[in-house]
Amino acid sequence: MDMPSARVDSWIWAVRLVKTRSLATTACRGGHVRVNGEKVKPAQAVRPGDEVRVRVGDVERIVTVARTITKRVSATVAAECFVDKTPPPPPREEAPLAPQRDRGAGRPTKRERRATDRLLGRHPDG
Repeated sequence: MDMPSARVDSWIWAVRLVKTRSLATTACRGGHVRVNGEKVKPAQAVRPGDEVRVRVGDVERIVTVARTITKRVSATVAAECFVDKTPPPPPREEAPLAPQRDRGAGRPTKRERRATDRLLGRHPDG
């Protein structure tokens, strides 16, 4: 199970940073995976101590390789194979609540609609 090195695409899939092996390969080819600051190809070897950065959607995961594996394992075992150094996400800004109309009040009038749009910061088209 322990190996001195492993392919980066296989490793990020095995430790569950991406859902599928093909997504891992695609991420490497697209330049979304970096090992020690360098963009890498899917077959790049990773070893314990390497820093791996993987961009998944809008989130960049920063992990340090603790153990190399090539087979997908349970989530608890996978979590032991890396040290997560990803900074916590910034706090979400709470959006103002949309005004609620009384039940049975019907559709808003044009005047009420404009007031609602102004309150929510929307600008009417045209």
